[in-house]
Amino acid sequence: MSAPIVIYVPRDAAALAMDADAVARDIERIADQRGLPVQIVRNGSRGLLWLEPLVEIATPQGRVAYGPVQPEDVAGLFDAGWLAGDEHALRLGLTEAIPYLKHQERLTFARVGVTDPLSLQDYAAHGGLQGLKRALAMAPEQIVEELVASGLRGRGGAAFPTGIKWKTVAAAAASQKYIVCNADEGDSGTFADRLLMEGDPYVLIEGMTIAGLAVGATYGYIYVRSEYPQAIDTLEAAIARARSVGWLGGDVHGSGRRFDLEVRVGAGAYICGEETSLLESIEGKRGVVRAKPPLPAVSGLFGKPTVINNVISLATVPIILAKGAAYYRDYGVGRSHGTLPFQLAGNLKHGGLVEKAFGLTLRDLLYGFGGGSASGRPLRAVQVGGPLGAYLPESQWDVPLDYEAYVQISAMIGHGGLVAFDDTVDMARMARYAMEFCAIESCGKCTPCRIGSTRGVETLDKIAAGGPGREQQVHLLRDLCDTMLAGSLCALGGMAPYPVLSALNHFPQDFGIPSSQPAAHAA
Repeated sequence: MSAPIVIYVPRDAAALAMDADAVARDIERIADQRGLPVQIVRNGSRGLLWLEPLVEIATPQGRVAYGPVQPEDVAGLFDAGWLAGDEHALRLGLTEAIPYLKHQERLTFARVGVTDPLSLQDYAAHGGLQGLKRALAMAPEQIVEELVASGLRGRGGAAFPTGIKWKTVAAAAASQKYIVCNADEGDSGTFADRLLMEGDPYVLIEGMTIAGLAVGATYGYIYVRSEYPQAIDTLEAAIARARSVGWLGGDVHGSGRRFDLEVRVGAGAYICGEETSLLESIEGKRGVVRAKPPLPAVSGLFGKPTVINNVISLATVPIILAKGAAYYRDYGVGRSHGTLPFQLAGNLKHGGLVEKAFGLTLRDLLYGFGGGSASGRPLRAVQVGGPLGAYLPESQWDVPLDYEAYVQISAMIGHGGLVAFDDTVDMARMARYAMEFCAIESCGKCTPCRIGSTRGVETLDKIAAGGPGREQQVHLLRDLCDTMLAGSLCALGGMAPYPVLSALNHFPQDFGIPSSQPAAHAA
C-alpha cells in the first residue's frame, strides 16, 4: 500500500470559525470512500486569515495550498486531483511562493502553520530546542548578555529592553523567582499571541525555560484570557507532553536544572494586561494596578523578583540563543532591532499576520500586504497599537515603523496591531469610543483615569452636539487629556488621550472644527 498523502488542515481559532473541523471530517470521509490513503495533520494558521481554512497538500514539489476551502468544496477538489497538487479554482500554488508569505521575514513565527503544534518530534525537527541546548551550556550571566546584545525590546507595547529587565531579576537576591508570560492579549485588532500559542506552543515553553535559566527562576505562569479556549487547551496539552519527556520539571533535558510552569486563566479584564494588575490576578486578588516602585523585577509575584514578558518577547528568545545576538540584531533599523508580527485588521482585503523587520511603512502593510480596503473605498485612517494607539492620517503612512520614529509623531507601535478605516469613518465617534473604552476598562484606582475618562466621554458628547460652546469644550477636552497623560497611574489612563487627540488634530472637521484652525498641543 502506498504511503498516505499528508493534508494539513489548520486547527487555529480563525480557521475553526470558518468550518475547518467540518472540512477535515469531509476530507477524511471522502478519502475513505474512494480508498485514498491520507493523513490529516492539524497545523496552526499561516496567518492569511482571509483564506481560512487554508488547506495544504504535501507533494514532491512542496506543499500546495488551496483556500478558502469549505465543506462543499471538498468533493470537487478530490475530483480535480488536488492530492497531486493539480489545478482548481481554489489552488493558490506552492504555499511558500504565495507573495504574502514569501515577502515576510519569519523568525519568531518560523514554525507556525508549518508543523503539528503538539508534536514534540516536529518541533525538534524544525529547529526547536537549539536555543535551549545552547543556553544549558552557558553561564546565566552569559545568557542575559546575549539577550542584551540582541537589542530585543518588549513586544507587548512598552518596548522596554528585555535584557535589562532580565539583568535586574538576575541580580536580585531571593530564594524564589518567577517567570510570568503576559498572554492577556486584549488590544483590538491583535491576534499574534493567539496565533503563536495555538500554532507553536513549544517555542513559548522553550523561551520561558531559557528565561528561568538566565535569572535563576524555577517556576513560571502563562496568564491567558478566558476568551482563548483553543490556546488554553493547546498550551496545557503541550506543557503536559513537555513534562512527560523531561523538557520541563526537576531535570530539564538531563541538566539537573529545574523549571516548570502552568497556565492561569484570566476573566478578560483589559486592565489585567497591565503587568502589576496581572500579578494581582494570579495571586487571586482583584485586578488593580500596583504603584511603582517597587518594580516587579525586584518585588513581583508573591513579593518575589519576577520577569514579566509578552508572548512574542519570550517566543523570540529561542532563535536569539540558537543563532546568536548579532543574527537577530541585524534585522530592523535604529534601536528597533529584529522583527515584529504586524497584525492587519479592520477594513482591509487581506487581513492577517505579517512578520517583518522594523523599518517598513504603514503604506507597505496596508497596500503591499493588506491589498487596500475591503470596501473598495479610499482608506482614511489607521489606528496603530491597539485601542490606546493614535489614529494616523495618510500623511503619516510613510513614517518608518520604528519605535523612536513613532514617538516623534506622538504615536506608538505597541503590540503591532493595525485597524484600518475607509473614508466613511466618523473620527469623532472613534474618539468617543476610545475614551469610553477607558472608562469601562479602568480599574478605578486612580482619579485621572477613573473620573477623567468619564468626563471625557461627556465632553466629547457636548462637542458632537455642537452649539456656541463647542470651542470651550474642545479646550476643556485638551486640558483633561493633559491631566490624564501626566497623572494616571498606568498606561490605560495615560494613553487613552492618544487616540482622542490624534483624531481631534488630524480630523478636526469630524468634530465640527474648521480644518484651517491651528491644532493646539500635539497628539
